[in-house]
Amino acid sequence: MSRLIAFLRDLWSRPIQPRDIRAEAWALGSRHRGEVLQGARAELGAPDITWRRTLLLRAVIATHDA
Repeated sequence: MSRLIAFLRDLWSRPIQPRDIRAEAWALGSRHRGEVLQGARAELGAPDITWRRTLLLRAVIATHDA
């Protein structure tokens, strides 16, 4: 599957819900010793990150950076 098709599939598959953001924030806190924002920013730099995960991590940052 091409990267464009994968991108479009991920983008339109399902909108990111508040429960998805909360669950990801909890998981980030667990993986990064309670540092949700730093963990999200660090994981955004992964070379093999999907577009959907990028959107989710950005949503976590936007929610917790306020």
